[in-house]
Amino acid sequence: MLLVKTPAELASHCGQSLGTSQWFTVTQDQIDHYAHLTGDDHWVHVDITRAQRDMPEGKTIAHGFFILSLIPLLARDIFKIENRGKGLNYGLNHLRFVSPVPVGSKVRLQQSLVDAQPKNGGTLFTFENTFEIEGEARPALVATMLLLIYDE
Repeated sequence: MLLVKTPAELASHCGQSLGTSQWFTVTQDQIDHYAHLTGDDHWVHVDITRAQRDMPEGKTIAHGFFILSLIPLLARDIFKIENRGKGLNYGLNHLRFVSPVPVGSKVRLQQSLVDAQPKNGGTLFTFENTFEIEGEARPALVATMLLLIYDE
């Protein structure tokens, strides 16, 4: 894990890989809860019986936005800023869902710092986020995300 004191210290790592998280196992219970919370209950996510019959691997698949939502959790394995103020999601510049994530898969986050610019008393960071699927050549998703982190 990369441990830095301030947002400015993290900014000094522009153009570098920050690291990779631990593996995270995607379960049907998580998928079902996400479907309930978002209303996205399409059968490819929640109907195990139909998925066994109609899906290529015979399994349900995780929602792409569920995998994307794991960034804050898994980024905790990658870096920590000790002295900082609030952080705000600022948006996405690019997002591609590359490969489906079948239930039971393990994913992990690889994160690089692409850019860091001063903004309104904080630093606007641009991260390249790639979710690997264990045993697969192609990633689950790739996202360029903006995060505004204020100084303490």
